[in-house]
Amino acid sequence: MRRMLGVLVGVAALCASSWAQQLPGERPEPTVLPYPRAELFGGYSYGMTQSFNSGHVARPNGFNVSLGLNVAKWLGFVFEGNGLYGPSKIPLAVPNPFPTCPPFCPNGTDTFNVDTKLYNFLVGTQFPYRKSERFTPFGELMFGHAGVRGEAHSQDGRLFAETAGGLGLVAGGGVDYNINPRFALRFKADYLQTRLFRQKQDNGVFSVGIVIRTVHKKKKTLEDVDQPTP
Repeated sequence: MRRMLGVLVGVAALCASSWAQQLPGERPEPTVLPYPRAELFGGYSYGMTQSFNSGHVARPNGFNVSLGLNVAKWLGFVFEGNGLYGPSKIPLAVPNPFPTCPPFCPNGTDTFNVDTKLYNFLVGTQFPYRKSERFTPFGELMFGHAGVRGEAHSQDGRLFAETAGGLGLVAGGGVDYNINPRFALRFKADYLQTRLFRQKQDNGVFSVGIVIRTVHKKKKTLEDVDQPTP
């Protein structure tokens, strides 16, 4: 019984000593997360697309923006929007999804040009590998809405337009070159599958841009504030 009482007294003394070492009003040091809570990306995109299943690969240019919210060092949720703009070629013999001649009689001998706008609104997950201070590779999987609008003029100057929307799926990845804790340069390549005009399209999208991250700063304690400068 005396031995047990001695142990309890010793534990109480250690607790009291630990409590006495903490200054009145001093808060414990906050835990700093080893990853950014949010990441905002914006940049340029180059595509290799087949929006109309014409057998001709278009090479449009555009933009890519995304917001990533990280819940763990290796996992984040991403919301992305992108747009690609440029001409696409469609054969005159099979002008789908445009009507045949008449009423639609475009200029050209074998193919005609279509002013194409492809856009995607996606949501999914991102899997960063945070082992290097300089480079952060990542993979990503997303799904959402894909849409396209194509415009072409007939020989008499009339404008014909075709639009479609459907499912968009993305699987890809990239790497961030970390300039400092707040900024990074991102390179990424994605396989984009769209389902438009009741058909499947296989596309590739390559993007480069700047990442802006949240930075966790250590909060000052009373000891830091009251400490005299030398």
